[in-house]
Amino acid sequence: MGFGRRIGDRLRVSGSGARRGLIVLVVLAVLAASGSAVALTGPILVHRLGLSQTETVLPSSPLPMLQPLQGDAPRPSAAGVAAVLDGAAEALPGKFTGIVVDPATGKTIWQHTPEVTLTPGSTGKLLTAAAALLTFNPTDRFVTRVVQGPQPGTVVLVGGGDPTLTTLPPGQESVYPDAPRMSDLAAAVKKAVPGPITQVLVDTSRYQGPTMAEGWDPADVAAGFITPIEPLMVDGGRINPKLPEGPRVPDPAMAAGRALAQDLGVDSSDVAEGAAASGARSVAAVRSAPVAVLVEQMLRDSDNVLAEIFSREIAIARHGEPTFTGGVQQTAAALAQAGFDPTGAVMHDGSGLSTEDLVPARLLGQLLSAAAAPAIGPDDTEFLRPIITGLPVAGADGTLVGRFGRTGVSGPGRGVVRAKTGTLTAVASLAGVVSDTDGRLLVFVLMSNGVSPATMRPKLDAMAAQLSRCGCR
Repeated sequence: MGFGRRIGDRLRVSGSGARRGLIVLVVLAVLAASGSAVALTGPILVHRLGLSQTETVLPSSPLPMLQPLQGDAPRPSAAGVAAVLDGAAEALPGKFTGIVVDPATGKTIWQHTPEVTLTPGSTGKLLTAAAALLTFNPTDRFVTRVVQGPQPGTVVLVGGGDPTLTTLPPGQESVYPDAPRMSDLAAAVKKAVPGPITQVLVDTSRYQGPTMAEGWDPADVAAGFITPIEPLMVDGGRINPKLPEGPRVPDPAMAAGRALAQDLGVDSSDVAEGAAASGARSVAAVRSAPVAVLVEQMLRDSDNVLAEIFSREIAIARHGEPTFTGGVQQTAAALAQAGFDPTGAVMHDGSGLSTEDLVPARLLGQLLSAAAAPAIGPDDTEFLRPIITGLPVAGADGTLVGRFGRTGVSGPGRGVVRAKTGTLTAVASLAGVVSDTDGRLLVFVLMSNGVSPATMRPKLDAMAAQLSRCGCR
């Protein structure tokens, strides 16, 4: 019996088959040290690519904001960082790879077994996030439509890739930001369609292939970690839209159809699958929050469904096949086109749930370094910046809310480290940014395989915290 395998960094323990992962929004004013605020206009190609264990008593709550760093902050030396991290890295059990990068220069300061590729867990979502921001405008939105059906009184609910459509009434907040409401869609349909509505058809033709990736466990649906990936769903497939980690439905598209039918006064027995006719008259539509906001949500809460939807939508936008395979192929293509080197990365999904995924620390370091790099000029769009602003803050929110305690060796990283987590059986990873004591922003990637996350996560947290206390010159 091992430590519970984590699904998208939320833990489930179920006997000998124990499975997967836990759940701040502190905008890194650190990035302003480069002299530019975040500007989310259109995507362009990347301009620049790339532990003393003293217990510390910290404030009772994290600081709400980090102060801007100085642009001329001293640069840490390779020897200085090695003096802090080499001993800790050498002492780690199992397989380990890591890297530290200075995003202001794009130069690697420290690395450990860089030739090794390991299973990333949910840090694999960084690939999907970067590809999404390289593919879409940050203000783009996913659209759910209703069109005229083939018969009078029939309407077709057409999936457009938005999993955030909510069944909650006005005044109640969904787990997703600025979520469109099924009640608004139904009201618009009633207004636009003359006469009674007697049937709702559900069109899922936007996606193809299996709805569950190879290696996924169907039990993870009931456990609340994933739902079959279809282009139409409500509340991410959750049965209870107010319960972030509650069980999900096995048929998300049909569940969405039944929700619309209920709002329209149509019997659930009159909901069926059916494709919209080419050129069918549009009746009503609702739109998701902007892509940049959804990317932040995906990273902060390690949302597996959002990640898989982004993967399919990246494939569609790049004229690939809207399947699991097509999604990962087009994600790699988007990164390569932008100048990143995906060599060595083998992904089977967009969320990092697959234990067959492999990623080099070098690639994660490149992505984070580009996202955190100072603005090059007044016209620099900094289009990857939502990756940084979406990272959970240590001890404060998202999947880091329960880590980096106020005291202990990882305490100094509380409120200072921002990082994406990754946790599966015998997999623990942490990848993000931290400011050192000289006010220098550093990118780090720490990946471990072969040892229980219960053992490894505190060690990785402590290494990140060491960087926060290091001038390393």
